[in-house]
Amino acid sequence: MIRDPKSFNSFLKNVREFVRNKAMPCENEIELSDQIPHSLLNQLREDGYFGWSIPEEFGGAGLTTEELVLGALELSQAAVAVRARVGTNTGIGSEGIVVDGTSDQKQRYLPKLASGEWTSCLAVTEPDAGSEASNIKTTARREGEDYILNGEKCYITNAPIADIFTVTARTDPNSKGSKGVSSFIVERSMFGLSTGKPYRKMGQAGSPVSDIHLIDCRVPAANLLGGVEGKGFSTVMKALNKQRIHLAALSTGPAIRMLQMAIEHAKTRIQFGRPIADFQLIQAMIADCQTEIYAAKSMIIETACKRDRGEDVVLEASMCKYFATEICGRVADRCVQIFGGAGFVADHSSIERWYRDIRLFRLYEGTSQIHQLNIAKQVLAASS
Repeated sequence: MIRDPKSFNSFLKNVREFVRNKAMPCENEIELSDQIPHSLLNQLREDGYFGWSIPEEFGGAGLTTEELVLGALELSQAAVAVRARVGTNTGIGSEGIVVDGTSDQKQRYLPKLASGEWTSCLAVTEPDAGSEASNIKTTARREGEDYILNGEKCYITNAPIADIFTVTARTDPNSKGSKGVSSFIVERSMFGLSTGKPYRKMGQAGSPVSDIHLIDCRVPAANLLGGVEGKGFSTVMKALNKQRIHLAALSTGPAIRMLQMAIEHAKTRIQFGRPIADFQLIQAMIADCQTEIYAAKSMIIETACKRDRGEDVVLEASMCKYFATEICGRVADRCVQIFGGAGFVADHSSIERWYRDIRLFRLYEGTSQIHQLNIAKQVLAASS
């Protein structure tokens, strides 16, 4: 659903220009400094990138799902850290408040997230609750007008720099699985919350990730997301259902970028007196990359349109996330192969950085194997 094609085309043009003229020139600096330059961050704020999927009434752009993924396909062709910096505000960090937040919670938090004044994150994963996300051990005990949270979250994107955290915790101590899990909006300033030192990672420099520690963390009852206990896991699943379509697009943009880099290299790299682009085995890898990128884009856009029509896309969202992240990995591998030795040496090409950066795509928001199981379960259930 593209609401105004003319203005949206102008929006996409501006995103492309930002990526090529502002973001791409900063990529080496981001890698070396492990942070996004303040000038680029301020540009992201001024141009409204933090509020893409937040409703207009709260200062966002209110993009439809189709508009969101088309924008993501362009933005994600810049260094992964750039889209990760705004990604929690346009996705999992705000979506729970958008879909299930009370009126007061929306008024209080969404404008700050849309402007980029505050950064958000989603804190679900724990040492014993990864792929088995419902195995949450963090607890929340009601005490007067507050909840007292105790537990630990890990592998949380943007945790070191976040201002607010959507935290899942078990409010019913006798419950198991997803039942009895609630979500809370926790501000960094609230007593008892702290974040660990950013991890050393394989890739994605400039995108900080760390643990979150909750030790007798006191959270006002007004910050129980949606104002109802026991609905937290459902809220997270709603957020992830949309975000998996978004993430699929964010995984396809890098594939587009890497293929373009490989094509440019193949046209200029001379071997046996000819550009290697002339050789059929190189052409075969280029063809495979282009075909898989086209297939991923087609799946993503079709699923986005289906969601905008109000249809159930739980199965399709899972398939998009699974397929797009897997093809991104295959494209990265082929592109490094096309570069040859230069693809392994950081001094010669940034393709090795992309190879490291995109490896995480197949792990977060559900590993490929978890999505395979979910897809199969849904297909088998539908056929019974």
